[in-house]
Amino acid sequence: MEEQFDEEGMRRVQWAKRKEQMQREKYKQMVMRKIMRVAVPIAVVLLAGLAAVGINSHRKKAGERKEAGEGQGTEMTGTAEHTDSAGTPGDIPGSLQADGEDKEVGVPDGTDGFSAGDGPKDGNAVAGSGDSYGDVTVGEGEKTGKSGILITAGTYKATDRTTSPGEDVASKYAILVEIDSGNILLRREAKSRMYPASMTKVLTLLVAVENIDNLDDTFTITGEITDYCYVNDCSTAGFEKGETVTVRDLLYGTILPSGADAAVGLATYVAGSQEAFMKMMNDKLEELGLSESAHFTNCVGIYDDNHYCSVYDMAIIMDNAVNNELCRKVLSAHTYTTSATEQHPEGITISNWFLRRIEDKDAGGEVVAGKTGYVLQSGNCAVSYGVDKEGKRYICATADAYSGWKCIYDHVNMYKKYMG
Repeated sequence: MEEQFDEEGMRRVQWAKRKEQMQREKYKQMVMRKIMRVAVPIAVVLLAGLAAVGINSHRKKAGERKEAGEGQGTEMTGTAEHTDSAGTPGDIPGSLQADGEDKEVGVPDGTDGFSAGDGPKDGNAVAGSGDSYGDVTVGEGEKTGKSGILITAGTYKATDRTTSPGEDVASKYAILVEIDSGNILLRREAKSRMYPASMTKVLTLLVAVENIDNLDDTFTITGEITDYCYVNDCSTAGFEKGETVTVRDLLYGTILPSGADAAVGLATYVAGSQEAFMKMMNDKLEELGLSESAHFTNCVGIYDDNHYCSVYDMAIIMDNAVNNELCRKVLSAHTYTTSATEQHPEGITISNWFLRRIEDKDAGGEVVAGKTGYVLQSGNCAVSYGVDKEGKRYICATADAYSGWKCIYDHVNMYKKYMG
């Protein structure tokens, strides 16, 4: 018994050390992020200023040469202000990543890479004109993926009525889409890279559901899963090591309380390991035409520099999820009680707090489904599905709000502009 106790004690000490190390790393990342938020804009302004000074100097010298009669016959009548790579006016990146890679460089009007009237652009592809968006060709009718579910990737388009959310929406990244028309109604940094946090679990749910045959099948939670949740300081559904639960419980446990224990259990049940399941998730992103702008490294939403997407991508993922009847049912549940087990004879009652908190707010219609997320690097975020009184369907996705409640009110305010 003493040996067993010593072994257990050593494991807990190791867990504590690993957790402390991770917290230190998170703190370093937070500090670096704050530094970059200040340093990058200053650097951009300085570069733009230096470039402007250079251009003015060039013009001044050209004028002096002209007055002196120099360079006749070869005089330049204009200056190509958009051709150098030093950040001249009109060619300043809209936003920069901390690792130095440009995001949406050279967008002339700061509209997230979209041009009103000709559809959203993804690289050199223009949606709405018959060009390709990833591996999905738009402008040629509806397409379905391997699962037979309607793929909506590439069908969202900006119009001359697309606007930016007002000051009442605090989230840095935001998009509101009308599903049936595919029109983008509101957008802010909609195609900029962000970290999706637990919104990731919408794709976890979708991939799992497409590969499950029996919801009453069972899975036993392992010590490796509970350790993973503890070391990474994850939210959980409350399942214990050695507890045998149904696959149905894992689905609801993944979404309602954002349970990492349920999500990793689901991934392990479907694919044998989280690593194998990640290949399935990234394959799904490719099927949806999102592999150029989205990539996931875990099924939970734990921060990783290579775990990213945009709110545009997240809207497409949610759109496909609500087109699946079982996914929509799980994402729409306000509460759920897991099946009775030896560890929990009365089951565990879990809730989708996003839906429970938004249900009494005046959004102009009904917010039917939703999934929240939070990590330090993404702020408070959420993706939701709403239906107005006329039956029109909408997807809203936001990220980087300063509080959970503000995230909820951002969704209310965006929906109300069109569902009210």
